[in-house]
Amino acid sequence: MLSAKSESDITSLAPSSPSRSPKRPVYYVQSPSRDSHDGDKSSSMQATPIYNNSPMESPSHPSFGRHSRNSSASRFSGIFRSSSGRKGSRKRNDKGWPECNVIMEEGAYDDLQDKAFTRRCQAMIALFSFVLLFTTFCLIIWGASRPFKAEITMKSLAVNNLYIGEGSDSTGVVTKMLTVNGSLRMNIYNPATLFGIHVSSNPVNLIYSEITVASGQLKKYYQPRKSHRTVSVNLEGNKVPLYGAGSSLSVSSSDRVVPLTLKFQIRSRGDVVGKLVRVKHQKQISCPLVIDPSSTKPIKFKKNSCTFE
Repeated sequence: MLSAKSESDITSLAPSSPSRSPKRPVYYVQSPSRDSHDGDKSSSMQATPIYNNSPMESPSHPSFGRHSRNSSASRFSGIFRSSSGRKGSRKRNDKGWPECNVIMEEGAYDDLQDKAFTRRCQAMIALFSFVLLFTTFCLIIWGASRPFKAEITMKSLAVNNLYIGEGSDSTGVVTKMLTVNGSLRMNIYNPATLFGIHVSSNPVNLIYSEITVASGQLKKYYQPRKSHRTVSVNLEGNKVPLYGAGSSLSVSSSDRVVPLTLKFQIRSRGDVVGKLVRVKHQKQISCPLVIDPSSTKPIKFKKNSCTFE
């Protein structure tokens, strides 16, 4: 009986054996879970089979679906186990899943708005402080640079031609006329130690009884710090009608003199900190003169012959 049964079993299994692929060795890896502290090794140890890669043993094969679900379920359930190692220590919800704590965000939305508003206020305060400090610095530099004014010394006035005659103006009115040609020399000193200056002037006028009989213009230039410079201005006036002011002038007298007044304004500008801090000064100069038409010698100015305002 025994031998017959074994032979029938062998014959029944023989046809199906060629269709099956040869089985390959299966390796099991035991991974301890968090429940190993409990001492229950039978429940905490789980064997996970590792198969060699083959088309039949791929994860997509339906024969291994149960194993994949079991392994994923075991890994997922291991996360929710308590630190004590016991499975039933956590409360479960209606569906049987263990409850877990929810991480709450620290602070409310209003607190975030307050922090943003505080940062904006701090930025505005820092900007305002910087502007205030820079403005204070510029004011200090400006105040320290104010005393450095350009010093002007009048040198001489050379009159090349002075002619008094009679004629008529553009409207035909007969009157006395005055023609003057000359050259004015002066020295300008920049006492500033930190900056140079830009020097210019308004028209330089020779005035006879409130009538301008000759004028000239100082060309604008730049003068370095702690430096001297001698400049000259050409004065010209051609047949300027005097009208009633020339009644006291004699045309034919050889000993006649002409009283004139030299008036002009010198302007200086120093760029201390670029265009942000500028120091500006101006001086009004007035020099009374008496010119002899018969003399060609330059008129030298004395120290107190001119007024500076």
